[in-house]
Amino acid sequence: MNLEALREATRAQMPEKRWTHTLGVVDTALELTSRFGGDPAKAELAALLHDYAKAWPILRQEQVIREQGLPKELLDYGKELWHAHVGAWVVRHEHGIEDEEVLNAIRYHTSGRENMTHLEKIVCLADYIEPGRDYPGVHKIRQLAEHNLDEALTAGLDSTIGLLLERGECIFPLTVLARNDLIRRRKQKE
Repeated sequence: MNLEALREATRAQMPEKRWTHTLGVVDTALELTSRFGGDPAKAELAALLHDYAKAWPILRQEQVIREQGLPKELLDYGKELWHAHVGAWVVRHEHGIEDEEVLNAIRYHTSGRENMTHLEKIVCLADYIEPGRDYPGVHKIRQLAEHNLDEALTAGLDSTIGLLLERGECIFPLTVLARNDLIRRRKQKE
């Protein structure tokens, strides 16, 4: 399937506001790739598809998780995580996307993980800072993203963890592992 057909298929999955967000993530991912290096074609594809299943009903997402052997522990955490794994599964099986790097960038854009690839970092950070995002601390994360991908992503993960702590919600373990991994790596470089 060509990029234009994927664009139309993705747009059909979501309301206009989510589509505007998706386009912002695509533009931001391309900007970050230009700044920090990486494959712009993969960044564009992963960013375009990152929220493919976001607007799906929760019961439909849960059904995919249960029936397709996706990690069951997702069901023990916030529903906001589910669409990433579901979306990666769907774009592989319904649209023939086989590139594991692209699929992992979709799969881990909400949680992060240890040993994130450059593309995973780009898509995750682009999702945090696209121009339509407005939450406490986003301006600081955008400023960090001008100069340091890992520091900006760490700040993004910190904002997620802080919000979940504020709400008294569980924190998905991969998010904590991703944050700690980024900090460890930064300290090793010092």
